[in-house]
Amino acid sequence: MQSTYPPRFERDMGCTEQEWLGWLPAAMGPVAWHRDAACVTADVSTGRLRISWRVAEPRSIALVRIPRLWVCFEFDGMSDDERHRFMKRFDLYMQRGGG
Repeated sequence: MQSTYPPRFERDMGCTEQEWLGWLPAAMGPVAWHRDAACVTADVSTGRLRISWRVAEPRSIALVRIPRLWVCFEFDGMSDDERHRFMKRFDLYMQRGGG
């Protein structure tokens, strides 16, 4: 989780598209959203959110290959506080492993 979230940012996520799509409904929470191919649009608070993604080349570390998904978040018409509130929940649901 970050302390601030700009109106547009990208992330390199270590998951497959299938895993991402399985986690997405819970991460989006109660907001209404619509998926069109590799893009989700949602009405969040006072604005809109567009999340798009593409499969990237797997990351190789020695003999281990980690799947990668390149994800772009674009917020329109949302304050810093609104973006932070949404992303705080989103990040908690998408977080895997760690410690």
